[in-house]
Amino acid sequence: MNNEMNHTQIIKPVQNSMAASEVLKEVYTALTEKGYNPINQIVGYIMSGDPTYITSYKGARSLINKVERDELPEELMRNYVESKLKSHKLFGLSGVLRDLFLHFQ
Repeated sequence: MNNEMNHTQIIKPVQNSMAASEVLKEVYTALTEKGYNPINQIVGYIMSGDPTYITSYKGARSLINKVERDELPEELMRNYVESKLKSHKLFGLSGVLRDLFLHFQ
């Protein structure tokens, strides 16, 4: 028997050339420059997966398509929680999550 068949192969994910935070920044800028509401457009894209929510101006659409869609809300959540925790240290994580929940209702 082939010895390679007895071992588990570890596949490392391909590293994106640009972090999700940088992609969001570039897309936000392009949407703003074109006169769109960047929050509404990015949320529309995240919720639907429809790339037409993102302008092709400055390559924003092709740029956002290079990032896994589930990475975008992860990055947004990470940024939100970190900024709230830094600015409201006494607020606590449960309060931050409550605030986030109320924000999206």
